[in-house]
Amino acid sequence: MRRTGDRTVGVAACPVRTRLVAAGAAVATVAAGLGLRAVAAGGVAKYGGDTLYTVLLHVLVVLMAPRVTPLTAAGSALAVSWVIEFLQLTEVPVELSRRSAVARLVLGSTFNPPDLFWYTVGAAVGWLVHTAVGSRAAAARPPASVNMRCLILGRRR
Repeated sequence: MRRTGDRTVGVAACPVRTRLVAAGAAVATVAAGLGLRAVAAGGVAKYGGDTLYTVLLHVLVVLMAPRVTPLTAAGSALAVSWVIEFLQLTEVPVELSRRSAVARLVLGSTFNPPDLFWYTVGAAVGWLVHTAVGSRAAAARPPASVNMRCLILGRRR
């Protein structure tokens, strides 16, 4: 991010562009998860999936709140991942999973302490990528182009 006068300019300056990038990242993350399951097995597939689960949550936070900071998005994704994991200590996910395949995918069913570590790795990956994309985008274009794109897309700052 660069400061120009009294405002910060970067990827978050245009929420429409940020949401488009986040939507693409969500699709890529899901594809990576499916690809990982197709080519790997055992711990690599399981813990890689846990990592990508939190990365996807990070991307969804950015999609909902495009001006969110990388640290807030990563912390939110990690918190949701951990809450869902600890929820598995109850019977709620098992009951919901019996009724819905989507619930089974989202909530899982069995508490596994190592998952907490891999969720943290996913939050760190999300934070690193979000920070890098934001910094690169801020350095790549002048403030006027950000304003012009937002105006063309019908968004006010």
